[in-house]
Amino acid sequence: MRRFLLTVIMAALAAVAIRYGLRRSEQTPHAPVTALLSRETIAFAHVPDFNRTRDQWHECDLYQLYREPAVQDFLRRPLGKLPKRDLTAQTLQEIEQLDPKDGFVALTSIDNNNPRFAAGFRFRGSQEEAERIIGKWRSQLLENVANAKRETVQYEQHKIDIAGAAPNQLATVYDGQWFFASNDLAELKGLLDRADRRTKDRQSTLETDEAFRAAMAHMPSSYAVLFYLQPKRFAEKLAPLRAALGQQTPADQTRTPSGLLEQMRSVCGTTRFDNGKIHDVLFVGMPKLEQDATLKRSAVALGTSDTFFYLAMLLSPQRLEAVNQPSANAALGGWLQKFLWATASSDITADDWKAAFELELGALADWPANAHWPSMIATLPVKDPVRANKIVNALTLAIDEDVSWTKTEKDGVHYFFLPSPASLFAMTPAIALSNRILIAGLDSVSVEAAMKRSATSTSLLGRMQNYKTATRAVPAPTNFFAYIDMPLLYSRLDAALRPMLLMSAAFVPAISDYVDAAKLPAPEVVTKHLSPIVASQRYDGDGYVAESIGPITLNQAAIGLGVPTVFWAIGHHQQDH
Repeated sequence: MRRFLLTVIMAALAAVAIRYGLRRSEQTPHAPVTALLSRETIAFAHVPDFNRTRDQWHECDLYQLYREPAVQDFLRRPLGKLPKRDLTAQTLQEIEQLDPKDGFVALTSIDNNNPRFAAGFRFRGSQEEAERIIGKWRSQLLENVANAKRETVQYEQHKIDIAGAAPNQLATVYDGQWFFASNDLAELKGLLDRADRRTKDRQSTLETDEAFRAAMAHMPSSYAVLFYLQPKRFAEKLAPLRAALGQQTPADQTRTPSGLLEQMRSVCGTTRFDNGKIHDVLFVGMPKLEQDATLKRSAVALGTSDTFFYLAMLLSPQRLEAVNQPSANAALGGWLQKFLWATASSDITADDWKAAFELELGALADWPANAHWPSMIATLPVKDPVRANKIVNALTLAIDEDVSWTKTEKDGVHYFFLPSPASLFAMTPAIALSNRILIAGLDSVSVEAAMKRSATSTSLLGRMQNYKTATRAVPAPTNFFAYIDMPLLYSRLDAALRPMLLMSAAFVPAISDYVDAAKLPAPEVVTKHLSPIVASQRYDGDGYVAESIGPITLNQAAIGLGVPTVFWAIGHHQQDH
């Protein structure tokens, strides 16, 4: 009987230990990788399980939209123009066979402007089976490298394959179920030493770095991909570059971009799938910039049932003070430089801004069903109407000193209108200033309507179910909040652009070689897979935590819009020169 009880107790303890170990490994999915990387690692990215991430992607809203028959029919022609689709499908199949776990790529150092990288993953099956796939990838990677020197070296019972010569070389090695690669042989040897536990100093690995551990404390226990960056390493590289260019270091570096970079202890972010949505978490470890301000989201009261975009953010007093610095003025655009000159000539300082307005910027965009294009307004709560009026007068002078603004007063509100010449897109910029709020926009009608809504305490947007559900999906913000109603936005875009696309196809037949405008999916086919995008940012003890969730996240939407804009700007600049 005693032996039986002892066996039961031992089994229970073993079960508890296994459960704890499993939970611990789930809570620290980065542990196998960060134990391999040195404490000096500058940046790395980690994918815990490629096949699981692929399966989760296939279940998310965006992929379900892609798989809609009507969408597939519309995309058949443009996708048919893409090269090497069969090669992509074959590569994905090979990755599935390898079943890679703990895939990572890391920037370990930058010495003499030569970056050193390391990468690796755990694979399924034997080394011989893995080499049949990895060896083919290696050959394809090196086939365009002319006269690439190949050699093999032995290191601690490992056979390291090397192609090329330093600093442009590729060194690869197998270690049990791990495959490692690096562009530096010494780096690869260090990686092997840590993997085989020949390095006894545990404090030399990234997992023991205080900044890294503090950042990971804000990350979710499960994710599809993680990235980590030590910005201070880059700031250290910028210092000699600034000195070489003859740039003087400002007395207060915290007001410069490089100084802000030096304040950042770490940047860490994850992406995961959450009930069909994509969920981003971003952490920036740094001191708090705002003082005692609180994000009130007061501008939501101006929203309507046609509002598809709402933003609220705190403006940093330090940044307002920084714009008066000569180094900042040199980098600003023409209009903003002219505005700063106008405010400076009117003896308006950053302290006047802080005294005149609450530093909470609000922005809303409405798109009524009967409107061809959306209207957008920006808001600032007023603290001192007299100083606010002085700033607005300087603002109107800065926008266009050659055109006189029309100034009127109605129901205690000061209105400033700028007449504009007739054009395809008529704009009537307007600014409205009351004792409580400043509202500015490119459409005088929307500015006046918003000012009237500010006198009421009700908010149609705040009562919308989409908005309420979205705001509950992220933590309460302290300094930034954004909301985009994607179903509403897409419906309005479809109504505005579909006739233009059909007309373009009729007048430019060549378009039909790439897209069949008649097969554009009905808006309801698309919108049933869309949900609002919401983002919030808060200061949490030792840094800023930003979260975003939606069919795509705010960061992904910004990249999707920003990259084409950058290419357009580069092309426009080249045409001008």
